[in-house]
Amino acid sequence: MQRALERAGSRVTGPRRTVAALINDRAAHFTAADLLDDARARRLSLGRATVFRTLELFSEMGLLERLDLPSGEHVYVVCAPRHHHHVICSRCGRTAEVADLGLEDVLAEAATRTGYQIDDHRLELHGLCPACRRRTGDPS
Repeated sequence: MQRALERAGSRVTGPRRTVAALINDRAAHFTAADLLDDARARRLSLGRATVFRTLELFSEMGLLERLDLPSGEHVYVVCAPRHHHHVICSRCGRTAEVADLGLEDVLAEAATRTGYQIDDHRLELHGLCPACRRRTGDPS
C-alpha cells in the first residue's frame, strides 16, 4: 500500500504507514475498530480519525473496498485493482471476489434505456458460504 501511495503522489506519513501495516497483517475483512484494537494491543499511537481518514483514502485509491454486511456492519477488504464484485456470507461474513459475470452488458443496456452515462456500479451478493452451508446440512 505504501508503494501505491507513492505512485499516486499521496504523502506517505507515519500514521498512514502504520495503518497500511495493520491492514497487511489481516487475512480477512476488518473494521476500523479492529485496526484500532490492533494498534492499542501493539502500543501504537494511532487516532480514530486518522484510521477513518486513511481507510477512506485507501478506498478512494481502489486499494480497499468497503462492504456492508447483512448485520449492518461496515467492513473493509483488500481488493485486486481490477473491477470485481463481492459475495458475502450472511452467517459468518466471509467474502469472496467474483469477476464481471456479464454485468457490463447489463450496464450498457441500462445506459441505452435511461440515457444515463454510467460511471460506476457496485454489486454485493449475499448468501451462505460453502462452510456455513455444510454446517447447516445443505447438500446443494
